Amino acid sequence: MLVRLLYASRAAAPLQASVIDAILAQSRAHNPKLGITGMLCYSDDLFLQVLEGGRDEVCELYNTIVRDDRHTSVRLLSFEEIPERRFGGWTMGHVNVATVNPSLLLKYAERPVLNPFNCSGQASMALLNELIATASVVGRCS
Repeated sequence: MLVRLLYASRAAAPLQASVIDAILAQSRAHNPKLGITGMLCYSDDLFLQVLEGGRDEVCELYNTIVRDDRHTSVRLLSFEEIPERRFGGWTMGHVNVATVNPSLLLKYAERPVLNPFNCSGQASMALLNELIATASVVGRCS
């Protein structure tokens, strides 16, 4: 059974490229063997991540993320059973929201910044779908 999980968290320390690189490298090394796909968005000290895969694998990965000391304030925004993957082309795609047109962010939030703590899980998922549609995701697998 496939599921999709969406969560938000805050970075425990100021985000540096090395932290993002380490998270992505870890995801890309472990996710394929677990059958997990997804996307990570980040900006300032915020993370927004969607994970897709088998229920047990996604739940176990989420539990690992909750315990990861690089994250604080981990909040589950959405969890659902799905008939098919939406993020199947990425072991872990990523988007630095600083590179996204602010009007796209404003479409789904009160201000043109990424803050999934201040909007619904549905609006956050709509933003991720639009990032796919506008080819903003980096790390597409072939």
